[in-house]
Amino acid sequence: MSGDTRKTAEGLTYLSGFGNEHGSEAVPGALPEGRNSPQRAPLGLYAEQLSGSAFTEPRATNRRSWLYRIRPSAAHPPFTETHNGWIRTAPFTEAVPDPNRLRWNPLPEPGDGTDFLAGLWTLGGNGDATQRTGMAVHLYHANASMDRVFSDADGELLIVPERGGLLLHTEFGMLHVEPAHVALIPRGVRFRVELLDDSARGYVCENYGAPFRLPDLGTIGANGLANARDFRAPVAAYEDVEGPVEVVNKFCGNLWRATYDHSPLDVVAWHGNHVPYVYDLRRFNVIGTISYDHPDPSIFTVLTAPSDTPGLAGVDFVVFAPRWLVGEDTFRPPYFHRNVMSEYMGLIEGAYDAKAEGFVPGGGSLHNMMSAHGPDRETFDRASAAELKPQKVDDGLAFMFETRWPVTLTAHAAQAEHLQPHYDDVWKGLERHFRPLH
Repeated sequence: MSGDTRKTAEGLTYLSGFGNEHGSEAVPGALPEGRNSPQRAPLGLYAEQLSGSAFTEPRATNRRSWLYRIRPSAAHPPFTETHNGWIRTAPFTEAVPDPNRLRWNPLPEPGDGTDFLAGLWTLGGNGDATQRTGMAVHLYHANASMDRVFSDADGELLIVPERGGLLLHTEFGMLHVEPAHVALIPRGVRFRVELLDDSARGYVCENYGAPFRLPDLGTIGANGLANARDFRAPVAAYEDVEGPVEVVNKFCGNLWRATYDHSPLDVVAWHGNHVPYVYDLRRFNVIGTISYDHPDPSIFTVLTAPSDTPGLAGVDFVVFAPRWLVGEDTFRPPYFHRNVMSEYMGLIEGAYDAKAEGFVPGGGSLHNMMSAHGPDRETFDRASAAELKPQKVDDGLAFMFETRWPVTLTAHAAQAEHLQPHYDDVWKGLERHFRPLH
């Protein structure tokens, strides 16, 4: 790329009132007053609406933003299909759904020059991207910054870094994302990933369905879990750059590329609610028992993507953040259970309190619907004999992508060398302790 690059200093603005209208301008006067699409937009810009929902959806769920840009998005050459690499998209048909409990080590080291897009590796998923239902689990491992721009027409991308910081250059501005943060790129928003360290590794949930939102709090009341005020959007920034620039678009499961003669990250001002954001998981306000027993894991939900069935999510994003355990006469690690939902769990840092070993940062486990799981034998023995005094769990940060349908693996995930071959062994040795009274 050549030419003049202009942008504001990196910054964030609070999304006070999650999902409500927000705006930012990199140049004073770039946002029009009172009209979204005046006859002549300010400063010679083009007005363009980006819709993340149908025009006629209810106001509470309607997602759209107005972008005031140097060139309209329509000014580009044709796209041609390109190689997908390790990316796969629903429907997943390479393997049959597997009821076994599965666990993977972290992705192996990538080859030199692997950027975020080339480093995406699909584990599996469900639904059908062309019908806007379901989700996919991806991991990434990269060692080079992108010099191309990417957008995903199939779904929104929830990025969960585990190693290495990222600077996401988006149409709306820049998001600085570190491990223990998550970033969301809405459907169709163009972005480029710059690495802030020598390499970067983490997880991505691609949500084909209704956009993520904050869960309802019900009897919790007005406060708790993730607070709307802690989600932050980028300050407007723009690139006034002449091409060539490679732009890659994911559409119905395939990657398509075109070479623009300018950067598409040329939005000078914006307003709306279809915007990227970042959230610091350390700000999650954990709610838990102060008497006995466990609340269900749903109490740790950060974001939920609702389905057509009330209370049944297409996908939930759940975080097991630092918290106090104080329950009386209660087995404190997560209990043994089977679940109608399917759970992919990853580890950002430290250790997870239900597993003694084998579950490591950058790795992950899959427990599909109704597969029995819970603490391993060593954890069970230790927790059953532990002194029940107040205990701070602050040596790890784990999360789940929890989904309504089974996660079907890709062929390369089912055959991966980093798939642990003997995961079931962690439950060996759970001996019979039953002693009838008579």
